[in-house]
Amino acid sequence: MLIKYYIAHIQKDVKLMITSMYDRLGEGIKVLAKVLFYDYLVKDNETYMLVASTEGLCYVGLKNQDELFWEKLKKKYYTNYRLQYQPKEMAIYKQALVSYFDGEKRSINVPFSYQGTDFQKQVWQALKEIPYGSTTTYQEIAKQINRPTAVRAVANAIGNNPLLIAIPCHRVLGKNGSITGFRAGIILKKQLLQIEEDKTA
Repeated sequence: MLIKYYIAHIQKDVKLMITSMYDRLGEGIKVLAKVLFYDYLVKDNETYMLVASTEGLCYVGLKNQDELFWEKLKKKYYTNYRLQYQPKEMAIYKQALVSYFDGEKRSINVPFSYQGTDFQKQVWQALKEIPYGSTTTYQEIAKQINRPTAVRAVANAIGNNPLLIAIPCHRVLGKNGSITGFRAGIILKKQLLQIEEDKTA
């Protein structure tokens, strides 16, 4: 009886050890999975930071000018992720942007994996539907998403677009057609609009 007791006790301890090992292994896998890849793209005297998860592109912004915006975004949505410099993983995204800048492609056809509120995502989806070489206004975007009185909220969502250029917020103008409201600066916004105008002329 005593031997059976010890055997049962040992079996219980072994089972607990194995369960604990699997739990730790699972947590380790989760930690390893929470990685964001990044790289930089230098184009026309501007340096862009590109960040992607294993599911797709989640951030494009100017390296220096958008640094505070990226830190805010990372703190809100990617606290448990670690950044890993990985040019190989980012090559497809960099090439997509280069093709756009060079006028070879009219859209950034890569997987996206951005984070935001439901309202923001609704606005960003509307931005993606603006044709290449065309422009619209904040008021028109508000009407498009059936929120005609939410122009200010729409403008705020556009200002928080995490994927500059890829989600073409540069195609949104003021009510009177003025070029305004671009996080990366008015000069770059004009340059992007000029690229598209030249290719559609």
